Amino acid sequence: MSEVRSEAEYSEAEYVEAELIDGEPESDADENEGQGDDESSPDAASPDSTNDDSADFDSTLLDTQAIDVVEIIESDPGARVLEEHVAEQEWTREFVVEDEPGEDPGPAPDVVDAPPEPRIQSLPMVKALNAGLRRALADDPRVLLMGEDIGPLGGVFRVTEGLQKEFGPQRVMDTPLAEAGIIGTAIGLAMRGYRPVLEIQFNGFVFPGFDQITTQLAKMTNRHGGKLAFPVVIRIPHGGHIGAVEHHQEAPEAYFAHTAGLRVVAPSTPHDAYWMIQEAIRSDDPVVFFEPMSRYWPKGEVDLVENGTPLHASRVVRTGTDATIVAWAGMVSVALRAAELAAEEGRSLEVIDLRSLSPVDYGPVIASVQKTGRLIVAQEAPGNVSVGSEVAATLAEKAFYSLEAPVLRVSGFDVPFPPANLEELYLPDADRILEAVDRALAY
Repeated sequence: MSEVRSEAEYSEAEYVEAELIDGEPESDADENEGQGDDESSPDAASPDSTNDDSADFDSTLLDTQAIDVVEIIESDPGARVLEEHVAEQEWTREFVVEDEPGEDPGPAPDVVDAPPEPRIQSLPMVKALNAGLRRALADDPRVLLMGEDIGPLGGVFRVTEGLQKEFGPQRVMDTPLAEAGIIGTAIGLAMRGYRPVLEIQFNGFVFPGFDQITTQLAKMTNRHGGKLAFPVVIRIPHGGHIGAVEHHQEAPEAYFAHTAGLRVVAPSTPHDAYWMIQEAIRSDDPVVFFEPMSRYWPKGEVDLVENGTPLHASRVVRTGTDATIVAWAGMVSVALRAAELAAEEGRSLEVIDLRSLSPVDYGPVIASVQKTGRLIVAQEAPGNVSVGSEVAATLAEKAFYSLEAPVLRVSGFDVPFPPANLEELYLPDADRILEAVDRALAY
């Protein structure tokens, strides 16, 4: 039964499982022999004994069959209504009703093939991630999902909705509220050949498991001389723009990108989310997979057949000639908005989606800076000792003679994430990016 009922509702309803009846039942005379008309007998006490239609029931019409669980609901005082959930509930047992000897079953019904699934679908990122996880579960029995409330609830953001019902609780597992335990368990499962995919409810909740990730998971392959692989994927909601509180809107990617032995990626579109989660699961190295919460719900086209961009490749998402903007995760959409506004003023901005934060694919970034001569790095995380800092320093080394202005960074401020009503002041927006573009073009 797909519907979830509270304990209070269960206490108000009775559930009766009808027995399987084989062949013809015994006659009424045999059943009632020696019972007389005593009102205390089970027949007399049965609610069905008051039904005048019961006398007309022909027991010879019964055949071997199974009856679904019947829910008895108190509809009003003194009355009881039987509601048979044939369409909504699962059968209580498997059964086969065989045809009577000599009976012609008639022509077999025509089998109508389901229409093929469209190759291109418009999906929000949560649905794209759900589809990617479903495909990974179906393709590889070693894939397991673990996390807090990811089973019947489908997770806080419903990314895993319906997957436990489809693949069972042994492959989509609800866990205790213990991130260190979740990650430690996943390490053991990976050592036994499984490919666990973990969900951390919110970005700030990952820190209780930080020791397991950075001092254990990231080091285990080297610790065993490369003889063991640890294909663990840790899914973490990323960034702000959802009006939440502290520990719910942070961007902690620098901690993990700094840690040797971890791969760190961050999709910005539903298409990338669909393909990158599958590629991350296939990786034999641990992958920290950041999912921008601000992009969970906007829809985008997803090609379910072909993916042209590898997991750790950067990609130019808008071409331009005057300046280059590098961003990732939720900031990509903000950078694109800034480029649209700049175009209205006659300025051409190129936008690059970094996609992978460790390792970083610098090729498209260097090529772009060689063309535009200017670089702005935009991120939601604080700017001090950040991924943006590393990108700026690397481009200063690798494209120094192409730069016509200093590399500029647009980031969150170097303070703890503020209350929700101040997030718009804290998080970079298109205006802050355009202000940095103005400064770069002024050189």
